[in-house]
Amino acid sequence: MSPLTDLTARQLLAGYALGDFSPVDATLAALERIEVVQPLVNAFVRVDAEQALAQARASTERWHRKQPQGLLDGVPVTVKDLLLQRGVPTLRGSKTVSAEGDWDEDAPSVARLRAHGAVFLGRTTTPEFGWKGVTDSPRHGVTRNPFDPARTSGGSSGGSAVAVAVGAGPLSIGTDGGGSVRIPASFCGIFALKPTYGRVPLYPSSPFGTLAHAGPMTRDAADAALMLDVISGEDWRDWSHLGPASSVRDGLSDGVKGLRIAYSPSFGGQVAVRPAVASAVRRAVGALAGLGAYIEESDPDIADPVEAFHTLWFSGAARLLQHVGAEQRELLDPGLREICGIGARYSALEYLAAVDTRMELGRRMGRFHTSYDLLVTPTLPITAFEAGFEVPVHSGQHRWTGWTPFTYPFNMTQQPAATVPCGVDEDGLPIGVQLIGPRHADALVLRAAHALYESGAAAMPVPAPTAPGGS
Repeated sequence: MSPLTDLTARQLLAGYALGDFSPVDATLAALERIEVVQPLVNAFVRVDAEQALAQARASTERWHRKQPQGLLDGVPVTVKDLLLQRGVPTLRGSKTVSAEGDWDEDAPSVARLRAHGAVFLGRTTTPEFGWKGVTDSPRHGVTRNPFDPARTSGGSSGGSAVAVAVGAGPLSIGTDGGGSVRIPASFCGIFALKPTYGRVPLYPSSPFGTLAHAGPMTRDAADAALMLDVISGEDWRDWSHLGPASSVRDGLSDGVKGLRIAYSPSFGGQVAVRPAVASAVRRAVGALAGLGAYIEESDPDIADPVEAFHTLWFSGAARLLQHVGAEQRELLDPGLREICGIGARYSALEYLAAVDTRMELGRRMGRFHTSYDLLVTPTLPITAFEAGFEVPVHSGQHRWTGWTPFTYPFNMTQQPAATVPCGVDEDGLPIGVQLIGPRHADALVLRAAHALYESGAAAMPVPAPTAPGGS
């Protein structure tokens, strides 16, 4: 049998039901794995072994009685340290946040995981307030890639991506305001879904407004579908939630035969994509064609919306830290401090102009999807670069949006988008292919991703970190 740390959530649940092993066994295996890999990758800000084992023992008793509590009873999970979790501080990677307080409330998605019997292993790393596409922070240091600790994990849900990749629990919940579940999932060789905005309720509301989503980070698409069914739905604390949701697992295995899929390798030549990435994505597209999808190379009618995204993103950062005093401001990540200064100088008219750009982008993508069921792109044009830097060294880029042109536009449009591992480059670093659907088509995106896994065209590569990284 495979090690318990290599199993999906579904495989763990099947084993519990048969009595082959217990939630305590799976939790101990995950905690032992964390102990080994944490010095190499720095994916956790907190590990709650005592609490996790208490939850696992309670779950084991329920399974012995053949009365599991919910869809994830006994499955080890991790939570990004931006989402509230009852009983533990949410530090958000910042020295400006005090650990003091009651911490007596769960975020909606965390509450759902708890209600379904999940075992909480610990809290995963984030850049300060999740502001950038790599994971390092003044408070917790650098999170490293499990395939090469000298490389970045990506971000901002970098700790969650690494945790899943190394076997520290098969499920993690991350947040995505410009690519933050998809970027690190692509760099670390796992699956992640940014659902349609509002499908997973958020509380407190993100300072980045309706750019911010929460979504599952998992070993494969079927686990993500299971997890999304758990964390979706209503929560009165989020006024923008979409309400009751039908199961995305219904029809998951229906395949892609007959789907109309647009393939945009470089947004019409706007993006320089590394050859290894382009080749791997092209193979994944070929696999979809082989499964019966109609593929057409076609680029959406959009120009790069980066300036409008910056206006929205930097304004959110400025609002977030509006009341931070000068002394504490010196404790911030210098890049975050810089964008806060820029964001504070935007006028209301400039902000509304960015909203206009966003609405036009959404309209154009809506029209695009009248012709195509899905859009396929690379998730990122590159593979993981040097750890500890916001942009690749010598790239000439200044901000993380310079190397994430395929991710942040779909936060602006609120569409569901998933990244699926589809190969590795010449250095053994993972590559992701991105599947994007029209708003509310989360089930369709998951169905296409699942088809890639079922066909063997998608697979989670196996990391092997070999040398400790610093922080």
